[in-house]
Amino acid sequence: MHQSKAKITAIGTYVPDKRMTNEDLEKLVETNDEWIRQRTGMKERRIADYGEFASSLAFKAIDRLINQHGKDLSDVDYILVSTTTPDFVFPSVASQIQEQFAIKQAGALDVNAACAGFTYGLHLANGLITSGLHQKVLVVATETLSKVTDYTDRTTCILFGDGAAAILVEREEDKPSFIASHLGTDGKGGQQLYRTNLSSSMNGMSISASGKIVQNGREVYKWASRTLPLGISEIVRKANIGLDEIDWFVPHSANLRMIESICEKSGIPLEKTLTSVEYFGNTSAVSIPLALQLGIEEGKVKNGDLLLLYGFGGGLTHAGLLIKWEVD
Repeated sequence: MHQSKAKITAIGTYVPDKRMTNEDLEKLVETNDEWIRQRTGMKERRIADYGEFASSLAFKAIDRLINQHGKDLSDVDYILVSTTTPDFVFPSVASQIQEQFAIKQAGALDVNAACAGFTYGLHLANGLITSGLHQKVLVVATETLSKVTDYTDRTTCILFGDGAAAILVEREEDKPSFIASHLGTDGKGGQQLYRTNLSSSMNGMSISASGKIVQNGREVYKWASRTLPLGISEIVRKANIGLDEIDWFVPHSANLRMIESICEKSGIPLEKTLTSVEYFGNTSAVSIPLALQLGIEEGKVKNGDLLLLYGFGGGLTHAGLLIKWEVD
């Protein structure tokens, strides 16, 4: 692994004002608060308004990053946006951000790695900077999953929420953030979690062409519970550290039960795990930075902490990163 020269220097997050509680869902489908909490750990999720889209949520998260950390983004030279719910197929949300913040000269790209999108985005930013190609990369995760959720499907409609996050990654020779990574994909499981676009078959099988999220929760659960513990042990091996040296584990907040299973199988204590699932639901690419921001606000995450971030989801893709947190 190349010695990283990239450092995370700022974070900002945003969630819409509108709340959807378990009680609200009881009015839409046959479900109840106890059933939802028992199976997912979720109490509520945030929902974008009719006129709110991935770009508008992203703008607000970036505004927070600027205000909280006093950052100037005019010299950002690459914009990476992770989203599965862009306003348009094209132009990209990254291009909309370039215009909104008057960034003078930057590459702009939307990345689709579903719920692993945030860790993929950070991994790419590290690569762009460490290679010497770029100096300052804005990584954004933004999702309006409520707009592609089937509210007649009681197994999936309870899960998803909306939000956005922005992270700034800059060149730094002395105190880089990125220590080790592990990525992978299992394409043969693609039909376990998908949203259709132009094709109505996958891996030789017919699939639901509704344009809404379709998930086989049981199969995704089994895959994640099997895959992440192996990935975690690989990262620890690459970094040459003990599992007990990790200060905080920040997995994708898909479902609290799934996180409990991953922790149990990988040997990470649940009390060293940060989540955003309880009040924000499953926000796909946004769930890790939301959990991180909560951890910062609650005084848990401190400078110098070793964080293990691990995204996983549609693809089926996964990406884990071990980073050192040092943000002013």
